[in-house]
Amino acid sequence: MNAMHPADMTLDELADALVPLLAENAPFDGWGEDAQRAAAEALGVPPERGPLAFSGGAVDAIDRWFGQVDAAMLAAVPPEALAPMRVSERVRALLLARFRQLHSHREALRRALAVLALPANLPRAAGLGWRAADRMWRAAGDRSVDLNHYSKRAILAGIYGATVLVFLDDADPELAETRAFLDRRLGEIGRFERWKAARRVAERPERHSSVTRFLGRLRYPAR
Repeated sequence: MNAMHPADMTLDELADALVPLLAENAPFDGWGEDAQRAAAEALGVPPERGPLAFSGGAVDAIDRWFGQVDAAMLAAVPPEALAPMRVSERVRALLLARFRQLHSHREALRRALAVLALPANLPRAAGLGWRAADRMWRAAGDRSVDLNHYSKRAILAGIYGATVLVFLDDADPELAETRAFLDRRLGEIGRFERWKAARRVAERPERHSSVTRFLGRLRYPAR
């Protein structure tokens, strides 16, 4: 089947087609309207259609790019590869897959984070971090709906954000510094999981009844 000509694309389809070009040129041109016009022209469509594809400006383009990174991350570590792993190993594998997807685009990521760090964009930045953490946890098999749902995502978003700062300056193709830092921080998830498991045991009704019976025997010894 022949690929659709850019001139025949909807704005949504055009946005998906423009994002890889924007990511390639972001280290030099940034993510704004000038870059969007240049990417549209390179794709063979009128330059003015570039900004039209991203009604929210640079942040919309970055949002779309992060969505493509998410998809590539999930494709790189499919469910069958994750299945034999422990939860913490799944999260680690997904994070490293994400960083591998971004490794050749570190400067584009740096420019994207500079845009997201602007005060007006901070709520959107937080939302994108949450979305990435949610997608990783869901891929790792988490289906929690209680407070754990929010705690896990908040912890992982924090770990990811901290590790990104190391990743941006890690020139090693094997990401040695990133891996070492990530492994230290992932200990937080391991501790959280152990604490949660211990709390579940402590809250089991049968455990409470056993403790009650034990205390009762101390108070009223069997004759």
